[in-house]
Amino acid sequence: MDFEAKIISREISELLWEMEKTVGTAESCTGGRIAEAIIAVPGASKYFKGGIISYVNEIKESLLGVDAQVLAENTAVCEEVAVQMVRGACKSLNTDYAISATGIAGPSGGTKDIPVGTIWLACGNADRVVTLKVEEDHGRDINLAIATNKAMTLFLDYLKAENGEREPLEG
Repeated sequence: MDFEAKIISREISELLWEMEKTVGTAESCTGGRIAEAIIAVPGASKYFKGGIISYVNEIKESLLGVDAQVLAENTAVCEEVAVQMVRGACKSLNTDYAISATGIAGPSGGTKDIPVGTIWLACGNADRVVTLKVEEDHGRDINLAIATNKAMTLFLDYLKAENGEREPLEG
């Protein structure tokens, strides 16, 4: 984990401790990397409850409650699935907040409409979720690192807004 990611993880840790809130993850393409970034800070068991790696649609539906019709009509790589993953993780893991990622890391699997490097990130709670679409293809490893760092930054900004420190990012 790079230095910037450690700083972001530390800031998230401090805010969650201060707010006495919990977080979980619902990850597809990132395969647990967001959870790994969160637990990099000692004491994470105070606020991190767990994560669901939902690499296939079956798990998105059964454990996270993602709508099968949305998956059929839009594929798993869409904003609505990322939002539903956040809400489903909050419910399944009984957390205040959740972070999700769904996309195509590569090197294959992309289409004309959804090219490799397209990753939808989301974070929030049952009532309010913010999203961010990543559309960069720098190879699988870098795509996943970028998505993880952007997800952590998105969540940090969300927490700061929740804590009254800044306006939330809408995306």
